[in-house]
Amino acid sequence: MELITFKPSVTIIMATYNRAHFIVETLKSIQNQTFENWECLIIDDGGTDNTFEVIKSILDTDRRFTFQKRPNTYKKGLPGCRNYGLDIAKGNYFIFFDDDDIIHPDNLKIALKVIIENNVDFCHYQKKPFLVGLPVIENEKTKILKNISRFDISEIVTNKIALASCTVLWKKECFKEIRFIEHLQYAEEWECYSRIILIGNCGVAINNILYFNRKHPKSNTGEFFLNNPIRKQSHSEAILLVIKNLQNKNLLSQSVIRYFIQISLDYKEYKLYDSIMNILNLNFIEKLKWDLLYFILPFRLIIYKYKMKFK
Repeated sequence: MELITFKPSVTIIMATYNRAHFIVETLKSIQNQTFENWECLIIDDGGTDNTFEVIKSILDTDRRFTFQKRPNTYKKGLPGCRNYGLDIAKGNYFIFFDDDDIIHPDNLKIALKVIIENNVDFCHYQKKPFLVGLPVIENEKTKILKNISRFDISEIVTNKIALASCTVLWKKECFKEIRFIEHLQYAEEWECYSRIILIGNCGVAINNILYFNRKHPKSNTGEFFLNNPIRKQSHSEAILLVIKNLQNKNLLSQSVIRYFIQISLDYKEYKLYDSIMNILNLNFIEKLKWDLLYFILPFRLIIYKYKMKFK
C-alpha cells in the first residue's frame, strides 16, 4: 500500500521552554481551529521540565503535532527555534504561536481567507491580553483597517502598527530569504518583520481579535518590562539594526530618528544614542541639532507629564 504524505496548508511554529504548566491549554486551542489543514511544529529549546510528558497524549493522537529538539546548529532562544521551524516547515503559509497563549478558534480560517481574497502576502490581526483563567472568545465581522506596504514602514518601526510575533499569518515566500537574527533575545520579530516589509511584501490589517496573550512575569515581554538586562540590550541592538535597514533603503525619516532618540534616553547604559549617531554619520550642524534635542528631551518630557497630570 502506498503511504499518503501529509501536506499541510499552514505551518504553525511554536518554540517552547519549560511551559508544562501552560502549553496544554495552548495546544488544545490550536486543536479547536475551525480550519483543520495545519501542522504544528513544537520546537523544544532545551527545557528541563516535563513538557514532553504532559503533551505526549496529544502527540500520540493528533499527527498534526510534532515535537522537535532544536539542533545545536541553531542558537538557543526564540529566534533559533523559529529559524529551525522555518527550515523544516511544509506549509504554504507560516505563523508563530507562543507556548503560553490562547488562539481564537477562527484564527487560521479568517486570516487565510483575508490573504486569498485580497491577494496579499500577509494578514495582521489584533491580540488581547489576559491574566488568569481562559479568555472570553468573541466573534466579530471582519473589517480591513489598513493596507500595509513598505510606505508604512515608519508606522511599523514606531509600533503605531504593532506587528507582534504571533499576530501575523505569512505566505511562505515572505521568508524565502529572511530569517530571524539568532543572537537577539528580544524584539527579534520586530526587526525581522520590518525587513520583510522593506523588501516589498504587502499585507492588510484587520480588526478581529484572534489571539490572546497571557501576561506573566516569566515571559520575554514580562522580563523586558522588569528591566531584564538581556532583553533590554537585545532591544537596543535591534533598534540599531532597524535604523541601518531603513538607512540602506533610504526610508529613514526625521520623525523616526526623533522617535529612536527619545527611546535612547532609557538606554544610556548601552550608549544607544552614541551608536545611533555613529550610524547616521551626520555633519556637525545636523549632529548638533540632535545633540540639543537629546539634552532638552528629559525636561520636555517632565513638563509634558505635569501638563497631563493637571489636565
